[in-house]
Amino acid sequence: MGALPHYPASRYAPSALVNFSEKSEREKLSPAAVKAFFNIMDKWSVRDEDARALMGGVSNGQFYGMKKDPERTLDADTLTRVSFLIGIFKALNILYSEKLADVWIQRPNTNPIFGGRTALSYMVEGGLPAMQTVRRLLDARRGAA
Repeated sequence: MGALPHYPASRYAPSALVNFSEKSEREKLSPAAVKAFFNIMDKWSVRDEDARALMGGVSNGQFYGMKKDPERTLDADTLTRVSFLIGIFKALNILYSEKLADVWIQRPNTNPIFGGRTALSYMVEGGLPAMQTVRRLLDARRGAA
């Protein structure tokens, strides 16, 4: 067997993986994630019905409870969804002006992925896999790894 490849030293270290299955991690991250989610939904002018779908189909009571009091612990699925949306929001704001970044999600898109639909409708219909696709598309556009 040959030697393992040696990678050159870099001053950039990869971020530590966050384990959303660990309750302590979710407890630490959830309140800020809930606040960020509602701020993003406001910036994007997303209807509550669509916002609930993006969160994984949460009930009206749960949704408005989170809106009123973000100090709660999300489950791993919901936290993952919010994480994707935060990444999408960040990528849009890197790629475009604030004005365009805030409306991009609601504009019909000619990219074959969307088939003329908006990115929002694509993610509402496609759930977590669609959010991951949008995130990867935007990260690729901005040249992120």
